Amino acid sequence: MLLILVSVFCTAFLAATILPFSSELVVATAMADERVHLVALWASATAGNTLGAVVNYWLGRGATRYQDKQWFPASQTQMDKAEAWFNRYGIWSLLLTWIPIGGDALTVIAGLLRIRLDIFVIFVGLGKGARYAVVIAGLDALLF
Repeated sequence: MLLILVSVFCTAFLAATILPFSSELVVATAMADERVHLVALWASATAGNTLGAVVNYWLGRGATRYQDKQWFPASQTQMDKAEAWFNRYGIWSLLLTWIPIGGDALTVIAGLLRIRLDIFVIFVGLGKGARYAVVIAGLDALLF
């Protein structure tokens, strides 16, 4: 059972980074094993996904030193727009870091803007925890 939870943690971690990856199939497969407690599954997926978002945060923090390089993937105009959007919605937008399109970008932007790490982890963890609660409850209702 521990191996299953570690697999879920690692998959959720990768799914939260800027790498294209999904954790739902692994979560569903883990749920098929009757030995796996759903709360432990939720905690493993949430922790892995939140930690993966922290990697993006640190990538964002470190990226600012390369902002003036020609190869930097975002122009100053794009950076200003991202900062204005983030400042408009504030830290509450971190609750949406679980969404497939744009969620990873929010975690990088939070690092670029140097949002306090403790605040980042709390809001991102709440959002991702809620997402996995819905995913697990939904799969449990549909499949089991």
